[in-house]
Amino acid sequence: MMQTTLKLHGLVAATHTPMKADGTCNPDAVDTQAQFLASQGIKLTFITGSTGESAHMQLTERKENMAAWAEAGRKHGIQFVVHTGGNSVADGRELAQYAVECGAAGTASNSPCYFKPGSIDSLVDCLAYEAAGAPELPYYFYDIPALTHVAFNPCKVIAACAAKISNFCGVKFTNPDLALYIEALNYEGGKYDIPWGVDEWFLAALATGAKGGVGSSFNYAPKLYQDMIRAFQAGDIAEARHLQQLSVKMINIIAAKGYMGCCKAIMGWWGVDLGPARLPMGTPDVATLTQLKDELKAIGFFDWAINK
Repeated sequence: MMQTTLKLHGLVAATHTPMKADGTCNPDAVDTQAQFLASQGIKLTFITGSTGESAHMQLTERKENMAAWAEAGRKHGIQFVVHTGGNSVADGRELAQYAVECGAAGTASNSPCYFKPGSIDSLVDCLAYEAAGAPELPYYFYDIPALTHVAFNPCKVIAACAAKISNFCGVKFTNPDLALYIEALNYEGGKYDIPWGVDEWFLAALATGAKGGVGSSFNYAPKLYQDMIRAFQAGDIAEARHLQQLSVKMINIIAAKGYMGCCKAIMGWWGVDLGPARLPMGTPDVATLTQLKDELKAIGFFDWAINK
């Protein structure tokens, strides 16, 4: 295991990638994005992951977004971890190399998911190839079986990664299976950093032992989760449960109308124009956004979502 001070603790915002109205990337908007997140107490971001639409971005676009975060992160006091994963491990290694140049705090990658690795050894061969692009940076495996459809026992993956990847330090665990999670958290005495990745189950993860999470809704509702952490740490479980229920209601409302496009629209309401979601996800129309705003207003979203 690599010795590092990096820990994905507290709230780590899985950031959106800004787009222009025509769907092309807009790295110039990253500065405003970083400024807003910093104003909300976010100190660490996870860029070009699922929320960042990396699966639908070109290699050059991912580099441009990374370079913009390098500048904005320094300016606004935010570190960033770069997700390099995709179906091309060669692209992943190139992105990891560029992450070093950009001053990233770490890298991460998920499993290739078109032709899928058929064994843990094959999976870890892919991860090791990408991680080797930045051997001096901490590396996380991004486990998200609902999207990759690659599902192996995380403790066995951790063991294989530790044996083959010198800079391996943990798993971004995006899987609501709390039984698997508690095993991963406590593997070898809790040696590895295992941030949680399912916002709707965040309180359950905290109760299981999570120290932090990486989430998309931490962008547009950070105060909700900060308050949840404070309530949990204070032993006010009733309040923490209430806040988690609000999280579930909020996400259900958004997801019913097209999650990615609506999330980006909400960020626009907070003064951060991130443009549309890229195809195939698409952009909600005016009527949908009006309904979204009304339904969110009905649960008090505009009172508790962000620090004002």
